[in-house]
Amino acid sequence: MRQMESFNAGWTFREGFDPAAVGSRQSGETVRLPHSAVELPYNYCDETSYQKAFTYQKLLSYDGRFDGREVSLVFDGAMADSEVFVNGEKVAAHPDGYTPFEARLTPHLKAGDNLITVKIDGSENPAIPPFGGMIDYLCYAGIYRDVWLKVTPKLSIANVKIETPDALADTKRVTARVDLVAADGVAVAGTIKVTLTDAKEAAIASTEVPVAGLQTLVTIDGLTGLSLWDIDTPTLYRLTVELEPETGRDTVSSRFGFRTVEFTPTGFLLNGKPLKLRGLNRHQAYPHVGYAFGRRAQELDANVLKFELACNIVRTSHYPQAKSFLDRCDEIGLLVFEEIPGWQHIGDEAWQQESIRNVRRMIERDWNHPSIIIWGVRINESQDNHAFYAETNRLAHELDTTRQTGGVRFITNSELLEDVYTMNDFILGQEEMPGNNRGRVVLRDRVETTGIARPIPYMITEYNGHMYPTKRFDQEQRQAEHVTRHLLILDKVASEETISGSTGWCMADYNTHKDFGAGDRICYHGVLDMYREPKFAAYAYASQGDPRKKPVLKPVTYWARGERNIGGVLPLIILTNCDYVEVAFGDAAPKRFEPDRATYPGLAHPPVILDERNVDPKEFGTWGRVWREGTITGYVDGKEVIRVMLPGDPLPTRLEVAPDDTRLKAGEKDAVRVILRALDQGGNPLPFFDDPVALTLEGPGRIIGPALASFKGGVTGLWVEAGDEAGTLTLTARCAPFGEQTVSFTVEA
Repeated sequence: MRQMESFNAGWTFREGFDPAAVGSRQSGETVRLPHSAVELPYNYCDETSYQKAFTYQKLLSYDGRFDGREVSLVFDGAMADSEVFVNGEKVAAHPDGYTPFEARLTPHLKAGDNLITVKIDGSENPAIPPFGGMIDYLCYAGIYRDVWLKVTPKLSIANVKIETPDALADTKRVTARVDLVAADGVAVAGTIKVTLTDAKEAAIASTEVPVAGLQTLVTIDGLTGLSLWDIDTPTLYRLTVELEPETGRDTVSSRFGFRTVEFTPTGFLLNGKPLKLRGLNRHQAYPHVGYAFGRRAQELDANVLKFELACNIVRTSHYPQAKSFLDRCDEIGLLVFEEIPGWQHIGDEAWQQESIRNVRRMIERDWNHPSIIIWGVRINESQDNHAFYAETNRLAHELDTTRQTGGVRFITNSELLEDVYTMNDFILGQEEMPGNNRGRVVLRDRVETTGIARPIPYMITEYNGHMYPTKRFDQEQRQAEHVTRHLLILDKVASEETISGSTGWCMADYNTHKDFGAGDRICYHGVLDMYREPKFAAYAYASQGDPRKKPVLKPVTYWARGERNIGGVLPLIILTNCDYVEVAFGDAAPKRFEPDRATYPGLAHPPVILDERNVDPKEFGTWGRVWREGTITGYVDGKEVIRVMLPGDPLPTRLEVAPDDTRLKAGEKDAVRVILRALDQGGNPLPFFDDPVALTLEGPGRIIGPALASFKGGVTGLWVEAGDEAGTLTLTARCAPFGEQTVSFTVEA
């Protein structure tokens, strides 16, 4: 029977790499994976600090269960240019930092202890994608994903590809192509049993066939009463493949869903029904530890996108992301556009061959995820290269006939080799560029950007971002313009049948090279900050969700007389999915306002906008008069569902310490996010509160982040990471206006 065990604990880590010392134990820090070679400050980080080689070592004691079996290490992801040594002998090398690789140990193991040495190199090696040019994100060094000890029979299952060729039929079938690997000349013989189960592990059907070589196709048909996977009811099934050769049983199982996806010239179809795609791009980076967060943080991002931002799609810019993130997308019905590593630069022939191998690695790792609807097989924003991209597309279609390909570009009139023309359209904002006389354009016409007159599938894959970077604590008028730019494009995409959908740039702010972003090495391009705290623009997306599931009401204002130029709060954007709102100023009677469907006819839930069309400025008083509190109430089906109170005299009233969870697992490097908010009398973050807060943690764990932090626009964050022992963690936050507050966490064995 196959064994897959975590191999994350007990590694020795040190900076540098000595080729002469790979066969001997070296001193260093004891760490648990996932691990970032260098932890960075929130801002003003030095990206060169990790651009060097590092060494990881661990002992593997020979076990009797290894006898007559295959033993290997599976690395889910290491950045980058990894080399693996066993007892001083090199057994594997893998240049890419984003795809998994396997190091076969079997012929190199000896009785007693075996020394595993891993070299990773954070240098931006121009021979490896995405390196060779400048890139607008950081590639943090380290073994930043899980490592597994894998033990299998000599004849074992290498991969299983699941397809549902007639998913929309009443009577369905599922096919499994079972790829085998035979070690040491073992006979390729035996039987393969395939069992289909539902989410409750109840068996639905099974079949058994003889092994037909290193590749065997198995079909289960005649399936009735099964549900489709879609964004609202993401029904998952499990297919378990059991190989029974003379050398011992091997078993692999994978989840999948019955669904169809298609981009057409008139939009995207999920299960044959039109669906307008609305989403954001996501970098897998976090403050301090870069890429090195495990399942909980990955699932948090998927949950935020789906349930807080009301997105139905995410683009994994600009590389394959963690399996646990994709697993969560499968579970909650969040669609995925996945692409190969790269950013604008195309290297030489060897570089291109490595990128082509990345296409294979990405697709073969992820082809069973129902959430993935398109493969990105072009280097993001690169120039045309016919031979290179003809091959990436050919290979993608050979590997997977069930999904179309896309290639994200920002150049116009680009050669279309993919199935879908995927375009980064940054025209909105170019009216501010010197010499531009075109005026304000939301999105360009499809024929203008493509140069193709015939109807083709078309999708907008980036917009805004660097055209209007906005900090969560920026001045109010900039925040309102940031919101408006997102609304304009969401409305335009929703209104155009020929646009399948869009993914905005981007979900969250991220650290970057000195050549990009703000002066503090942060790209403030997100609708969330790096701690995943929302900016006002986040509610442009959240407000498009179902109000019966989650009512949204967010006025885009700090509610102060003198915050804006000239003064006042008009025009006032109120982001909401309510049917209408009522606004009261002080003791004045509430006044009803409807969504602005004239300005935003394509949106399911346009914002309410208070301006000269529906408000006399005197209703909010004039300059020099008393400023009063505002109350905004949202109604759905005639009933009040949400209310916001904006005090006229905001004061620090309450410190909110909000962990995402208070239960953690020991021995898994489990980490939970904690957000701290300085709130006013109405429960709103104080936008100009920047006091320090002292943080301490007692118990078996640690704080990820500084012990003395400063609020940024009334909010700051940290992660609490559990150690290897069970117990209780107590987080204490001390901030002068609020005193001391504690939160306890239970760490379970």
